[in-house]
Amino acid sequence: MRTTVAVVNGPGEEFAFEEVEIDGPRADEVLVRIVATGLCHTDLSLRDTLPTEMFPRVFGHEGAGVVEEVGADVTGVSVGDHVVLSLASCRECARCRDGRAGYCEQTLMLNYMGFRMDGSTSYARESGPVYGHFFGQSSFAQHAVALASSVVVVDPELDLTRVAPYGCGFMAGSGSVLNVARPAPGDSVVVYGVGAVGLAAVASARASGVGTVVAVDLQPSRLEAAEKLGAIAVDPAGLGETTVVDKVKELTGGGATYGIETTAVPSVLKEAAQSLGVQGTLVVLGLDMSRPEFPVDAIDLLQNGKVVRGSVEGDSDPQEMVPRMLSLNAEGKFPVDDLVTTYPFTEINAAIADVLAGKVVKPVLVW
Repeated sequence: MRTTVAVVNGPGEEFAFEEVEIDGPRADEVLVRIVATGLCHTDLSLRDTLPTEMFPRVFGHEGAGVVEEVGADVTGVSVGDHVVLSLASCRECARCRDGRAGYCEQTLMLNYMGFRMDGSTSYARESGPVYGHFFGQSSFAQHAVALASSVVVVDPELDLTRVAPYGCGFMAGSGSVLNVARPAPGDSVVVYGVGAVGLAAVASARASGVGTVVAVDLQPSRLEAAEKLGAIAVDPAGLGETTVVDKVKELTGGGATYGIETTAVPSVLKEAAQSLGVQGTLVVLGLDMSRPEFPVDAIDLLQNGKVVRGSVEGDSDPQEMVPRMLSLNAEGKFPVDDLVTTYPFTEINAAIADVLAGKVVKPVLVW
């Protein structure tokens, strides 16, 4: 069959709409008609940094839609199911069996290379194959062939335009708190960068009963959203001669128990670690491929027993974490619906401009 995709033909190029051929699902795959897809910074950063030989390519990894066809070996998913799409995993290696799907031994092949394990692609055009299978899905398309491990069945009454970001952005932020930090009510949590990922972390910290939650960002609109979720807002530009580190220590009684870092800005990451209290933990989620290293105050780290650790998708297994977040949302403890701004899919480049300018928190593209 033929379908329409938003394809990128080379590094850094704009998304262009094109009709391509899409094959049917293999035994371990599902064909999904995409209703909505969240726009994530990872889509943009890899568009700009992957080598030329990995294009043309279809990105998109926060898809939500309706199942149209199911492979012969797939269980638990039926035609007509409403689904959220997330990262792919083999579900067979020791890490997957231990619930650590984000660290699957086949992560690179299943999520980033652009083709199936046998080298084939689900999208093609007259000039040749179009790379897809991004995070097991490539959902910047009207139809996506997704690995079964990427598919999470959800209640058909849910608004798919609101739940699409649960497959990555909201899951990474929420998981960093609920799975990695696991704060107690008496702890303090500071989130650096309160875009969609950071705001999900703020909401989850409040859902955990944490009394002191601090949000650090330069965008007034994002700080306002964080305040609505129960955080204390800190704008570094408005501190005068006071440093972010000193302000955070003041607000947290000597230093944060946990920090969540989403910006990937090296100087911010260093400050985030410095603002921790004794034996505090910083969870790093942000990554800038053009700046893959960051500085650490070694004396502060060693003398105060601090921990700086990375996390893939908040150490989440989508099959468990997506339903968990949806349950919290239904209870009113994860109020992230208002963070979504919808755009017609044809306005993808406008959505990119708006999110980069800080005009919106989480753009969701709708067919």
